[in-house]
Amino acid sequence: MKIQGQAALVTGGGSGLGEATARELARLGAFVAVLDINQANAEKVAADLNAAHGEGSAVACPCDITNTESLQAAIAQAAAAHGPARILMSIAGIGTAKRVISRDGLPAPLEDFVRVVNVNLIGTYNVARLFAAECAKLAALEDGERGVMVFTASVAAFDGQVGQQAYSASKSGVVGMTLPMARDLAQHGIRVCTIAPGLFATPLMATLPEAVQQSLAASIPFPSRLGKPEEFAQLASHIVTNMHLNGEVIRLDGALRLTPR
Repeated sequence: MKIQGQAALVTGGGSGLGEATARELARLGAFVAVLDINQANAEKVAADLNAAHGEGSAVACPCDITNTESLQAAIAQAAAAHGPARILMSIAGIGTAKRVISRDGLPAPLEDFVRVVNVNLIGTYNVARLFAAECAKLAALEDGERGVMVFTASVAAFDGQVGQQAYSASKSGVVGMTLPMARDLAQHGIRVCTIAPGLFATPLMATLPEAVQQSLAASIPFPSRLGKPEEFAQLASHIVTNMHLNGEVIRLDGALRLTPR
């Protein structure tokens, strides 16, 4: 699918990998809806894109991807501004690190596990089902294509570290639903792929001490540096334009394999 002139939804578009992807899509000529639970971040990114690419290039759509009514309102707002979307970049997510048994011998809080799975896995599915239902109504493009969805997993889905039970489980769930969803939506001409990024220079990473960041970067075989958000955005955009990419999970990690700790 050609990106230029298409409407795109980007969840988590207010910061990090989502922001970089929103900026790349706008640079390539898409009309971008920035969906984020942080309204200020969403509005800032949308304002930047409008200033750089012309008024109307982007719209801020604050929402909570775990809340269906909130998400439906955001999708409707985006459609009113840009028309129905054919591109979904599902990037919103959260992380946590909790050992199953704490140092004082207590079990990990179940609420933490539920919260992470609810956002990362159920939230991703919630966005996908609502987007797909609208996208399936659109006229088919070249080769019968109607739309494309790109999900965000993590290398932790394959080699999660100590304390990453909730995060790894949620991202493994995203990996696990990629192929069956691609098969399910093939009849509607909607493709589905997932990117599993490694260690990237995001705002979350920036909260760690510099020495820790350098140590993490050194663990990456090549290039021995943190991934750049724009590299994630470039791959996400390529998936949109390469029609034969479907049902696939792509690691983007510089050959990194996480150690137990």
